Amino acid sequence: MDNQYRILVVEDDKEIRDGIEIYLRNQGYEVFQAANGKEGLEVAEREELHLAIVDIMMPVMDGVTMLMQLRAREYEFPVIMLSAKSEEVDKIMGLNMGADDYVTKPFTPLELLARVNSHLRRYSKYLSALGGDGPRDHVYQIGGLELNEDTVEVFVDGEPVKLTPMEFKIVQLLIKNPGRVFSADEIYERIWNEKAINTDTIMVHVRNIREKIELDPRNPKYLKVVWGVGYKIDRQ
Repeated sequence: MDNQYRILVVEDDKEIRDGIEIYLRNQGYEVFQAANGKEGLEVAEREELHLAIVDIMMPVMDGVTMLMQLRAREYEFPVIMLSAKSEEVDKIMGLNMGADDYVTKPFTPLELLARVNSHLRRYSKYLSALGGDGPRDHVYQIGGLELNEDTVEVFVDGEPVKLTPMEFKIVQLLIKNPGRVFSADEIYERIWNEKAINTDTIMVHVRNIREKIELDPRNPKYLKVVWGVGYKIDRQ
């Protein structure tokens, strides 16, 4: 993969859009702009992207609808949602639809850059694993749940399960440490490689993972909550 990452900024406020582009370009990133979700999807179809920053409230097509379309079309690059403080429900909806993170307006350029850099590091590792140089059989299995680090695949009872890169990282951490309880803060810090500042994302990602790997998400067999402590995948 080219060292120059390509980032899409989807925001209807031109001043904010231009400001984000300036900071990203100063970091050496190539930047594409779109004023709404419809334009954003057109750019995604035209260009190879490594990350998107998407505002929630936009005319023509809002950010959550754009996100749903991206994931439906199997674009896997990380998506960071931008939301106003009053949009808490939209924010959680965005995470449920496959967003990787969100930043609340007003934000500092350094805060946004930290999130961008963190997600690109992880996505780069994810792509490297997909293009690895042959199988090394780093496979972890708990009951019918199986994770292969080298092919970046997860199976339940032999059937493939499609996880986002973030969801894969969470399952990977838990399945490699069976029986150990990880707090939301610890999961965040291990996966983001930075101090936990918003663990709501972990709760939503866990819920999404359960919907994909559990026969009955309300009575999970694999990914369990230890109330008041954290999450674990039990030995079976």
